[in-house]
Amino acid sequence: MNVVRKEEVFTIEDIHALPEGERAELIDGQIYYLAAPTRTHQRISGKLFQIIANYIDSQNGNCEIYPAPFAVYLNEDDYNYLEPDISVICDPSKLDEKGCHGAPDWIIEIASTGSRSMDYYKKLFKYRTAGVREYWIVDPERKLVTIYNFEKEIMDQYSFGEDVSVGIYEGFSIRIS
Repeated sequence: MNVVRKEEVFTIEDIHALPEGERAELIDGQIYYLAAPTRTHQRISGKLFQIIANYIDSQNGNCEIYPAPFAVYLNEDDYNYLEPDISVICDPSKLDEKGCHGAPDWIIEIASTGSRSMDYYKKLFKYRTAGVREYWIVDPERKLVTIYNFEKEIMDQYSFGEDVSVGIYEGFSIRIS
């Protein structure tokens, strides 16, 4: 007799029911708990947020930038809820007080030993299929920035210290050091 184990499927309701202070993401009905970020992670995230926000302001841009924790209801279903490290959304109709409903235009994830496979595989696939225009993985351990420009179907890698062009903004680049 073959025994088939039924895997439990979770929803956004389960994410909202987590105890205060506990953070997790939901991908295709599976919960992935988030560890507290390191100081390096926070330093990089804060600096990137500052640079991008200043650029958007200087251009009188209408895109909005949000740092984690910021809710992204990626596929507008009950089985996918993410908190990217940085989200840039250019369509205001996707935003409400709860977060972003649909794909942000640009997502940045800062990889760690614990998140690397999620960032490079699971999230890469989810972001690409959901319609994210550009996805960056900043990897402090490897000192690499991997850029996926899904609109142009381009993948590039840059070492820390190199200028990295931002695909959604012509003439804008960032140097991560």
